[in-house]
Amino acid sequence: MGDFWTRAVAPPGAGREQVGTIVTVKQGKLQGEVQRGIATFRGIPFAQPPTGELRFQAPQPPKRWKDVRRATAYGPAAPQIGPVNRLIRTIIGAAGSKQSQDCLYLNVWTPGCDRRRRPVMVWIHGGAFILGSGSTPIYQGGRLAKRGDVVVVTINYRLGALGFLSWEGIRGGGEAPPANLGLRDQIAALEWVRDNISKFGGDPENVTLFGESAGAMSTGTLLGTPAARGLFHKAILQSGAAHNVSAADVAARVGEQFVDYLEVHGDPVKELMELPVTQLMRAQARTTARVGLEDGMMAWQPCVDGDLIPEDPLKAIARGDSADIPILIGTNRDEFKLFMAADRIRLDDRRLEERLRSLMPGVDSEGNAIADKALEAYARAVGPRGREASERWAAFQSDRIFHYPAARLADLQADHQPRTYAYLFEWVPPVLGRALGSCHGLELPFVFGGVKTALMRAGLVANPGAARLCDKMQDAWIAFARNGEPGHDALPDWPAYSRFCRYTMTLGDHCTLREDPHRKGREFWEPLARHGEAARMF
Repeated sequence: MGDFWTRAVAPPGAGREQVGTIVTVKQGKLQGEVQRGIATFRGIPFAQPPTGELRFQAPQPPKRWKDVRRATAYGPAAPQIGPVNRLIRTIIGAAGSKQSQDCLYLNVWTPGCDRRRRPVMVWIHGGAFILGSGSTPIYQGGRLAKRGDVVVVTINYRLGALGFLSWEGIRGGGEAPPANLGLRDQIAALEWVRDNISKFGGDPENVTLFGESAGAMSTGTLLGTPAARGLFHKAILQSGAAHNVSAADVAARVGEQFVDYLEVHGDPVKELMELPVTQLMRAQARTTARVGLEDGMMAWQPCVDGDLIPEDPLKAIARGDSADIPILIGTNRDEFKLFMAADRIRLDDRRLEERLRSLMPGVDSEGNAIADKALEAYARAVGPRGREASERWAAFQSDRIFHYPAARLADLQADHQPRTYAYLFEWVPPVLGRALGSCHGLELPFVFGGVKTALMRAGLVANPGAARLCDKMQDAWIAFARNGEPGHDALPDWPAYSRFCRYTMTLGDHCTLREDPHRKGREFWEPLARHGEAARMF
């Protein structure tokens, strides 16, 4: 089975016979296990634990170990807390997982630890940069690895204040730690993949970075980050683009607010190194709530720091800095409906107008009130009777936070890279379909094959067409990872996207090709973005 497969072992204390494999990476030997023809290695450290003096420092290379290290259990998730409801946490969170500052681990699924040089797919999880883990059950990579003969990797990274605190403007006596630690963790994981993935049968020169929500936003940011160049060769962005990068002054204000909640009186660098992590989490939660997830803004996200991120990544992408990277980018039709599940206010026309005027208080370049233009642009939205205002709010927020940023990134990348492709996920579950529609995160079990599990078949996605759509989507993702083109025999012809022909594959009960499905929303947002009026709204 290849030179790197060595011997079968039974882990001590195993209740039943298990088959494992031993692989040698740069830090030492790892023992995984084989189940259903897929070798799995869990809890592999790709950096030293960011604890003690390393709490607010860039990730350091992992230390070597002498004995064979068991890689049969997931590592802890990053510490996390957030003002989100149970449904959102179930989909994107790490509820029930062990949490620790010692969280920089990754997981590998491979059809064989041989010399096959398979395509590698590295997953960055979502969760608004405050939740989630690479070990969340929905991200188990075995089905995708087996179907496509690819190597799947999922990673953890530091979240919230531990991962995205900017020290700009925080006064202190010591040297300020670096910003964007969570993004630096992602880069460290990609460096580990580059150095070691060939031992797992993967090709380090054919790495596809893919992620959803904050994971896609991270991917979009990495497209414009100099330090990430050469570490991945294709990118799949699910419900996220490159807009979620704070300007330096915005990130500084968030950091100042966070420190104020902690009531730090001495050197903030020294004190924050020593405070209990639970105290940091409480201040993080208060800061997050103050910014307000209800309008799509996030306190904790990457920021322009003049170092790792020297400029807005969109400027680098527009310049063609990522011209060599094919991308597949898309959104779900009813993205924001997931977040409306936590909205306790029943919207009517008056409340909708109040929200829009609060969110968009300015005027455009012609002196027109932006809120009035928004009310006109989103005057109609098809939905259940009596919920017209809610449907309009959902359409507005879905365009603002997801659809338009994706279209903008696709436009910029397609100017330089002809292998740019777009999709729109439209499948609606039979359970809660009227309320959730094709909401944020619903495509995840289709990408990872979870719709075929007994729980999914019996619950949310019990639909005979779900398994067929799952096969089509997995095959598209795998084809793109293999050769940079998502088309295959089970789908209609899927031409590339450009700003002249915005071809988009719809993925639902019936997969069809459409051109510019979000044209009306794009035509509203595009002038605002061009003239800067919408800068605070993305």
